[in-house]
Parts: sequence; structure tokens; C-alpha cells
Amino acid sequence: MQATEANFDGLVGPTHNYAGLSFGNVASLSNEKSVANPKAAAKQGLRKMKQLADLGFRQGVLPPQERPSLRLLRELGFSGADANLIAKVAKEAPELLAAASSASAMWTANAATVSPSADTEDARVHFTPANLCSKLHRAIEHESTRRTLRTIFADESRFAVHEALPGTPALGDEGAANHTRFCSAYGERGVEFFVYGRSEYRRGPEPKRYPARQTFEASRAVAQRHGLADGTTVFAQQNPDVIDAGVFHNDVIAVGNATTLFCHQLAFAGQSAVYDELRAKLAARNAAFDVIEVPDARVSVADAVTSYLFNSQLLMRADGTQVLVVPQECRENERVAQYLDDLVSASGPIGEVKVFDLRESMKNGGGPACLRLRVVLTDAEREAVAPGVWIDDRLFGLLDTWIDTHYRDRLAPADLADSQLLNESRTALDELTQILRIGSLYDFQR
Repeated sequence: MQATEANFDGLVGPTHNYAGLSFGNVASLSNEKSVANPKAAAKQGLRKMKQLADLGFRQGVLPPQERPSLRLLRELGFSGADANLIAKVAKEAPELLAAASSASAMWTANAATVSPSADTEDARVHFTPANLCSKLHRAIEHESTRRTLRTIFADESRFAVHEALPGTPALGDEGAANHTRFCSAYGERGVEFFVYGRSEYRRGPEPKRYPARQTFEASRAVAQRHGLADGTTVFAQQNPDVIDAGVFHNDVIAVGNATTLFCHQLAFAGQSAVYDELRAKLAARNAAFDVIEVPDARVSVADAVTSYLFNSQLLMRADGTQVLVVPQECRENERVAQYLDDLVSASGPIGEVKVFDLRESMKNGGGPACLRLRVVLTDAEREAVAPGVWIDDRLFGLLDTWIDTHYRDRLAPADLADSQLLNESRTALDELTQILRIGSLYDFQR
């Protein structure tokens, strides 16, 4: 069956700021309390979407979530009129205001895990929103994520959007940042690759410095919920040492697509056995398997974390050639830049590297791969998607003007106490739902 891979990027929200909320994310912590530029962040992400769409890749957009989340603050015991509530929280618990104001839903690689209809028993595309329970500012996302996905993928005969897994540490789920799918063709049954940081019940090695956010139990539960057929799953553990070096998700140390895995030499525990299992299960589906393993001697884990070499998008052109989409930081690191030059000249599976300026997102620890959720769709499924979310010249122009109209070009942590920011955000989001033609999505619209 014919199918293509679509990328749904998160549109950066109006409250994009650097609060340093993500312990284990080196970039997030190192830029804590610096001044952000929400307008630049949103435009950088939007331009990446448009340029990839212009290259022929199917590109959609997911809207931001409402922030600050007054629902969270009220659930935590604060009350009163909106402006008074924000002032009170800013004075008494500024860390909670920062969590409630985070624009982290922009990183839609963490929005959900997605299994295409070719892999599932009921032949529907399955989505499980990630519970993101390891961080307060992210644990509040999944309910809105589910609502958004059910709005955009509303046809229940073709799409199944589940509830998030229970928000317990044993089922910590970080979404597609720890999930990759390999296949001979997008419309053919593939092999889904789940990577976890620790197991709650199997025990085994764990990182010592930073938390492992994804559990084996969560990955297994998602695979079971999606009804993945026998022989379509491989579970692997992330190397605990690289988690302690700042690799908080697998997509900071590995990326894959079709029949290619591009990863660091130290990405996984028992790495050669992981390759063997993937190769065997793909061979059973008459699919090849290519591994591009980057030696630690060429690019260290520290270089990988600072440049986000592996937090890249690996995209397949219609002619079968693959394009690696990397952030500008990869060109600013001499060792990484040299490796990429050698990679392209080697005439392997990856034939081209595209470089994008995503500086605002990168300062918070999110590169090209963090900003997108991959969804494989047949022609019929693609026609069933809400039509207003596909990036084209018209939508790009509307969104570019919308950002200019509603976004600030400077936002410091202290600015989160400005109650006018809530009004600005709601005005922007209300207009956005009209641009995307998705109806009343947000609580304040209902």
C-alpha cells in the first residue's frame, strides 16, 4: 500500500522562555534565566517547516498549548481572578509559575508515540500521548495533546488516539523521542524500535547522575496498546553512561528512518546485539538494514550533546535518497562539521545534509528532531487529516504574519509575572484556531 511519512512540527508558543526546568538537559540548565525571543523562536521553527515542505516533504503543524496553565495553578491551591492569581504565584512560588508557563509542548517528538496502520492489528494509525511524568511542566501536556490529536486526526475509523499511560514512575513515557520505525517502504509492515532508560521491575543498570525518563514497562505497554503484530518490535536499553552525559532522550544519540540507523558508538547497552536483532527482524520482512555508527574517537558524546548531531531529522526523498537535517551548531563544532563532510562524500545512505538555524529552541535543549512528530499515512489517511494544518504558501504567510502580530521579541523569566502575557497568548491562540480551521480547542474558548 502506498504511504508517505509526514512530519508535524510544534509551533513555538508565545511564552517561550528559559526557566531551566529540565534537570538532565544540559542546554536547558546552562541557559537558565537568560532572555528568550519568542518571536524569533517561532519564526525559526516555521521556516524549517516551510523549507522542508518546499523540498517535497509532507509537513504539518501542531498548535501550541495554552500557557500559562491556570488550570495547573488552581489545582495546586491558588485562586482568585486571573491577574491576581498570577501575581500571587509570582510572589509566593515563582518556580510554579515558570512550570505553568513553559512552552515545552513545542517539542512534539515528546507529544506521543505513533504506530502506522501497516503495523497494527486493526489497521488504524495509533497515537499514545506521552505522560511525561518525570517533569511537572511537561506532565501537564498530555490532556491537551490528546485533545489536539483527536481534533486533527478525528476519523475514528482510521485513527485511534489513546489516553496517556498512568503517570507513575514505573510507566514514565517520553513519546517518540525514544521510538523509531524501520521499514522497506512506508506502506509495508515494519519494525518498531523502542528505547528505554531503565526498567522498574527487571532491574539492571541505571544512570547515576541524571534520571532515566523512559521505562521498559512504558514502551512495552505502548506496543501492546497499539496492537503491534508479532515480530514488529525491538526493545533496547539506552547506555546509562550517556544519559549521565546529558543524553536525556534516545533522539539525542540516535536517529533512524526506513532501513538506516544513524547513531553514536556508545548509544545502547549491548549495542551489537541490538543491531543483530534489528537486522534479523528486518530481514524477515525482506528489508535491508544499514547502520552508520559514529565512532567516539571522531565525535565524542560531549560533542554530540552540544551540537545535537543526532537530534536531526533523517528524511527520505521520493527517489530513495536520504537527507539529514541538522542544527547550525553542527557546523560550528569543527569535529562534527568534518564528520558530516566525510559522511556525505562517502556515498552511503545519507546523501545530503541540510543546516537550519534553530538557535532559540537549541538553547532550551531541542533540535530539529525534537520539534517534529512523525506520522506515516496512506493516501486515504492523509485525506482524513484536518486540512488546515498542512504547510503551504498560504498557511506559511498567515502564520508568519500571525507571529509578527502577537509575539514578543523579548521574554525574561521575570516577565512571566505580567498578567498581560496571558491575555496576549489567549488572543493569539484564539486567532490561530481560526487560521488552522480546527474549531474551539482551548479551555478558554469553551
